[in-house]
Amino acid sequence: MNKSSTRGIFLSIAFLFSITLLAFPSNVYGEEVSVSSIALEETSVLELKNDSNEEVNTLRIWLGSDFNFKSFKTEKGWTGEKNSQGVIIFTSSESIKPGESVKFGVKTDKPNPGINWKALDKKDTQVDTGITIAKGLPTVVKNSEPSQTSENTGESMTEDSIFRIVPEKPNVGSSIRVTGDNFGSSQEFDFYIDTKKLGSFTTDNNGHFMTTMKIPDDQKADRVDFKVKDKEGEEKKLSLRIGEVDNRIPESQNIPLTIKGIPDIVYRGDFLEIFGTGEPGSAITADINTPEGNVINTRTAEVDSKGDWKLDEPVIVALDSPFGKYSATISDGRDSKLIYWTIESDKKIIIAPTSLKFEPGEIMKFNGTALPNIPIELVLEDPLGKEVVSDILQIDESGNVYYEYQTTQITPEGTYTLVASQEKDKEFIFAGVGQLPTIPVNLEFDKLNYKAGDTAIISLSGKASEIISLLIINPSDKPTGDAVSITLQPDGRGTHSLNLDGFASGVYTAVISKGSTQSTEIFTVGLVTGSGDIDINTTKIEYHPGDSILILGDTGDNVLLTITLTDPDGNEIKTKETFSDKNGKISEGSFRIPSDGKSGVWNINAKSGSNFDNVEIDVVTTVSEGMVVSVEQGANIPGLGDTIIIKVFGAEQNVTIEIVSDEGEIIGSLEGIITSAGIIDQLWAIPAETEPGTYTIIVTNPSDSAETTYELQ
Repeated sequence: MNKSSTRGIFLSIAFLFSITLLAFPSNVYGEEVSVSSIALEETSVLELKNDSNEEVNTLRIWLGSDFNFKSFKTEKGWTGEKNSQGVIIFTSSESIKPGESVKFGVKTDKPNPGINWKALDKKDTQVDTGITIAKGLPTVVKNSEPSQTSENTGESMTEDSIFRIVPEKPNVGSSIRVTGDNFGSSQEFDFYIDTKKLGSFTTDNNGHFMTTMKIPDDQKADRVDFKVKDKEGEEKKLSLRIGEVDNRIPESQNIPLTIKGIPDIVYRGDFLEIFGTGEPGSAITADINTPEGNVINTRTAEVDSKGDWKLDEPVIVALDSPFGKYSATISDGRDSKLIYWTIESDKKIIIAPTSLKFEPGEIMKFNGTALPNIPIELVLEDPLGKEVVSDILQIDESGNVYYEYQTTQITPEGTYTLVASQEKDKEFIFAGVGQLPTIPVNLEFDKLNYKAGDTAIISLSGKASEIISLLIINPSDKPTGDAVSITLQPDGRGTHSLNLDGFASGVYTAVISKGSTQSTEIFTVGLVTGSGDIDINTTKIEYHPGDSILILGDTGDNVLLTITLTDPDGNEIKTKETFSDKNGKISEGSFRIPSDGKSGVWNINAKSGSNFDNVEIDVVTTVSEGMVVSVEQGANIPGLGDTIIIKVFGAEQNVTIEIVSDEGEIIGSLEGIITSAGIIDQLWAIPAETEPGTYTIIVTNPSDSAETTYELQ
């Protein structure tokens, strides 16, 4: 059952569904820290109130063994991270002083969990500890080990028993799905509208049920009480309004039951947006079965008045999913349909985010596998398609890939794309910040340069079966013709053959779009090699691991070049084919020193035919220098304006970052959170009123400090 309905984690909780959870700290007789919670299904809002004499800087929370955290959200100024043991650690540089309070939001995989907590001061000394549980006998927790939640008491109903109706606005004569949790296990119940019995059902071993009922055609369109009753007459009630029969689409306009977004072949790590059609006003139920025939998941979705439905949350195929043939039975209460797909293993890059949705301030984490002993390039793009950060990772014999990116409270919300490239293989991995991700449109050419008269093969990706538009822009920035409509395949992929007859020599841009979403890619026609001497340079001669490299230079007009970055041992880290513009200018900014790059002299080679040029750069690591800070220009982000990216290496712990004007005024202050890779990557939005000039970025922590300057134009 899917209960998330994409609610915000800090939500308005309807009175009839609200459950107040009480906190029982260990120090129940004196001044104390208390944590209380209000919950609806899987979502809980916790409030920490400090009634002790100490200041609180950290709150650690964990669940019993039968529960897991799915996501969390913090107030401004706080950061959170979930460790490998499932404990969420909320921290802040600003203490919660006596008499103050702070709120956090969490979402779990099951409703109404008992949440264990521990409050710590800035020295990580325990201030108080306890557990928030559903109303009942107090439970005291004095140690840091996760506790078990209470077992089912065997009662048919408790205060925790809840049920819901899908859709929430049913019509007269329509089918509805009724689903509930925390009822007595393996017990029979009756379902009523007011005093009219519609049917019966039996709960499973966990006290959960899901059943289909039909609202009678002669039911009056009015507010009614839906009731779940046990055999003793005890009941749970939900009041909803039933819509008029005229609101329904006539039977003559029946819409077939369909499901889309699941291709015939699926790979581990695939990102699926599942949707389809069904009876308007009904609810879709999908039971997913393993190759052995076991039901492993059940999802529900509401069908709108047009007959369309979509799962609230996309699906990521788990990295450990067994290979084989899977099936799903979908039903809208009128018809049912059985579909099949196969999970195969021939993808070479298999990477997925640890969560579909990350909150601003969280660390975005990705893991998976790739070809062993071969470097992989990872580029993270923001919702506008701009590069946020990139890196080259050296993959060992295990083939395991781990990648992290620290977001901040001002990180733009939307869908982020991690582009993973290894040799000739490329994969797109999606995750959301502040919201669930959606699949963007992407395109890729089979090569950079073509001869006039060639046929370019364009690989396309997007949402399954959607129609996208392709437009080609010529070197004069004018369309070469009308846009072409292309329908993607059921797996969201497609190809398009572009005939280049009549295309003049130059640089072209392909624009692919769907609504307001678009993506662009450069390709060239008729460019040649070996035309003119080559002269290249970089914008500086000393770099640190993780720094980007801007390569500038001159050669002949419209010349095809190959640029190669080589480390001190002679290993080729990255090779890219590029070109000079119509004025012979070279500008290439996609190269970057790997985060684990070794110190020494690195070489950049630009070659075109028999012509070439080399430039050497010095890479300085932090082994002997301690903490090092560097600054590079960031993107212009709508709503934030211009930004800079502050990188810190060798910090060993979190840092305080201050941006100071040449007059000594502190115009910005940030907290830098270190990642598991030992790097701090902090975005800072430049205030609109900031004047041009030289600014000093000062980075400090208890054991070290570093600074650098940045020239604001």
